Formats: sequence, C-alpha cells, structure tokens
Amino acid sequence: RLGLEASGWETIWANQWEPSTKTQHAAECYEKRFGGGTLVNEDINQIVERIGDDGPGPIPDHDLLVGGFPCQDYSVAKVRSQAHGIVGKKGVLWWAIHRILETKRPSFVFLENVDRLLKSPTAQRGRDFAIILACLSDLGYIVEWRVANAADYGFPQRRRRVFLVAHHVGDGSEPKWRGPISWMAEDGALARGLPGDGPSPSQFNPPDIKLQGDLAEITEGFGLGNLMTPFLSAGVMWRREVWTTAIRSVYSGPRKVLRDVLQPAKEIPESFFIPEAQVERWTYLKGSKNVPRIAKNGHEYLYSEGGIAFPDPIDQPSRTILTGEGGVTPSRFKHVIDAGDGRLRRLTPLELERLNGFPDGWTETGMPDGRRAFMMGNALVVGLVERVGRTLANSL
Repeated sequence: RLGLEASGWETIWANQWEPSTKTQHAAECYEKRFGGGTLVNEDINQIVERIGDDGPGPIPDHDLLVGGFPCQDYSVAKVRSQAHGIVGKKGVLWWAIHRILETKRPSFVFLENVDRLLKSPTAQRGRDFAIILACLSDLGYIVEWRVANAADYGFPQRRRRVFLVAHHVGDGSEPKWRGPISWMAEDGALARGLPGDGPSPSQFNPPDIKLQGDLAEITEGFGLGNLMTPFLSAGVMWRREVWTTAIRSVYSGPRKVLRDVLQPAKEIPESFFIPEAQVERWTYLKGSKNVPRIAKNGHEYLYSEGGIAFPDPIDQPSRTILTGEGGVTPSRFKHVIDAGDGRLRRLTPLELERLNGFPDGWTETGMPDGRRAFMMGNALVVGLVERVGRTLANSL
C-alpha cells in the first residue's frame, strides 16, 4: 500500500489474516498506520464464499487488484457434482484471488510471489504457473511477468521476486497489442516500471508455449518429464499463447548498500550484540560443510552446503531478509555485521525496515522484535512496488 499510494493509487479495501497466530500483529500494524475502515481481518477464503454471481458481495468494485500469495498446490480436479466441473484445492489463496477476478474483472491485476513459482512443482516443472496463466487468459487478461531483484534497481537489499501484471482486454485500459516483442520491450507495465534489455525478434516467433486443454488437463499433463521450467525470467501471454525469455535489468541511477541503512552505534541495544561465547557457533553455521548423515531408511549420504560471508559486508546490498531474521539464537541465515568496535551484532528491526524502504519504526506497534523481523521477511521493497504502480496509474 505504501508504494501504490505513493504512485497515485487509493486503497478502498484490504484483507490481512494470519491463520497460524491468535494475535493478528500484521493487521494491528496496518490499522495503526493507515487507520480503520479499509481492512477486513478475516480469512479471505471465507469472504469469497459470500460472493454471489450477481450481487455486489462483500468486496467493492475496483480498478486494481493487488496480492501476494504463498507457493501452494494450485492443481485442480474435475468434479461432476460442481457446476463448473473443475475445482481448486480448498484454502489455496490463488483460488480466492481467482474468485474475486471472476466476479469483479478489474482493469489491472498486480501479483507477487517468490520466483520458485515459475518452476513448481518439482514433478511437473512450471505446471502451477501455467495454471495461473490459463486462468487469467480465460478471464480475458493479457499477462506479463518479470523476475526482479531489488538491488538491480538501486535498493539496498538483494531480494528476487516474480511480479505479474495482467491487463483486462476490451475496457480501454490496456495498451494496444503490437505483438509480444513490443509488449516486453516497451508497452507492458513491467517493461516501463522495471526496464530490462528487451528481447530480440528471433526470440518471439512463434510462441514458445501454447496452453491447451482445460485446467484439469493442464494439471495432469503440463511439465511432465521436464527437468527445467519452460518459463524464463520474463514473458507475456495473450490468448493462451506464451512468449518467454531471459532479461537482465537496466538501471543507471543511484545505488544504496547495507551501510546506508545502519543506525549509529549509540542507538543499538546491547541485546543485538553477539556474546563472545556464541561466536564459534555462528561461525560454524555460516561456514561450508560436508557432514555425513543417515536417512530414516538407513541410507548414508554426505550433506554439503557452501559458506556465507561472515560477517556480512556492508559495502554491498544485503542478502534477502527471511522471516526467521529475528531472535538471538545463532542461525546461518540471519544478518550479522561488524559493529566497528571488535564486536559482532545482528540487524535491528529499524534497519530491516529501512532495507525494505519502510519508514523508521513502522512495525513498532507493540509487537515483539521477532515478529517485527518476521513482518519484514514477508514484505516487499516499497520502492519497487512504487515503480510498477506508477506505470499502471499512468495507464488509466
């Protein structure tokens, strides 16, 4: 919301629900910062069950639907007793999004996910993304996607995500279709908001993929036997025809690094410094390993992993913030920096907020520091959202 409202959008309805926790920290933070009136703190799957085919339902009409959703099983099954004959798995967030789009048909859709979405599941590489593309095509959308690393556009965190933008065809908001090359290089919202070294003509004739069959048939057959996903880091789909290519970001503006978000030493609470007695454990977890292990079935194998820089360099963008960033327990994935006085320390919640572009103290609403870190591990880089939001706002 911060990035979209900075680019000219107005939020009229929002949903946030944490099914695994009694205290709804994210919803409380949202209402603390934005005020009440727009947020519904309820399971979205229950909300969409109240949407009728003809009535207005609980969700208002809107121009842009925005959402982030976890990698889940998007497969569908044919069920003769169902009116449409095809149903998705209950509780999978994508199908709640699909139900909203089915009844509201907003001009734009803006979705985000980890880039693993392009290649899941392991047994059918790319199947889940193919289902999403087919769904959107059948609802009348042109779809573009792009994998973007925030650090490539000057932000102080290396955070790779796949962004998907869909334009509803026929309502006058979508750019004129001049073919996949023009859409990928110039016309699409992602081409303008997250520019890259556009595709060459030879890469897009004919389409790389044709999504054939109903959703159940795609579930059963797409990607069988594939060792790699057919979906590359960027692409466009129209009328179930897909063109895809690898694109590198193009950016020549100012760049920030981890050092730029650090607080002065005098502001760091003592609890964020690593006790000398724990340094050896941290060093082991961060280092490379070749450890013999025995599986439950008795099979012996060698577990290997490469090392992670320890401490983290502050003259580069940080690594990706993960949801387990908080807490004092030694971890391979938490950030640790040289405090400059011979000691090592973890990053504070405020520094994590800065890495994502949030205002200082945004999550300081009474939740524990560990939950504040968790929120930033789930968040997007605000400035990256703003770049895409601005291109969409200019399309209206």
